[in-house]
Amino acid sequence: MLVGALADAGADRPSLISALDSLGTGATLRFDPVKRCGIGATKFQVEVVETRKHRHLPHVLKMIEAASLPERVKRNASAVFQRLGEAEAGVHQVPIEKVHFHEVGAADSIIDIVGACLALDLLGVDTLVSSPLNLGSGTVKTEHGLLPVPAPATSALVRETPVYARGPAVELTTPTGAAVVTTLAANFGSMPPMRISASGYGAGPTFG
Repeated sequence: MLVGALADAGADRPSLISALDSLGTGATLRFDPVKRCGIGATKFQVEVVETRKHRHLPHVLKMIEAASLPERVKRNASAVFQRLGEAEAGVHQVPIEKVHFHEVGAADSIIDIVGACLALDLLGVDTLVSSPLNLGSGTVKTEHGLLPVPAPATSALVRETPVYARGPAVELTTPTGAAVVTTLAANFGSMPPMRISASGYGAGPTFG
């Protein structure tokens, strides 16, 4: 959703796809125009071959370092994964290098994290300000079974961060999203005074 919104706001799509292909995930990437509630939006499609293979943090960091990415993007993406790894290690009570990235380490999540960092760089964003995070509610199916929302890793990642729960009883902030925003955002709160030069809409899944 975030990559789609940033592309919709003007991040160069061919540059995004070319750089993300250099990660070597084997995923097929494309941007599709869609509508949500009558509003035009961009959906970032990541198509991967189903696999049960897990990745560890050192492997993910090596993929990022070897990719054709600007140095700032590599630093930011690596910092996001490091923070995510620390949260997962704490939840599962294992050393960080032993953390198995299931949903998080899958190709689509690697692309989501690196893609968000890259799109922000392409747009020239120097400071990121976030609203409080809507975590959602209910339960979510994971590799570890049915878990409450927020999932344990999300809960760990958003400590000391303004959060709330409103809307459908579904997961609205994933560990991946929480890791990106809590690593990169300089501040949380209301929209600061600004001149809007661009806006973008990213389409996520639809809820029945």
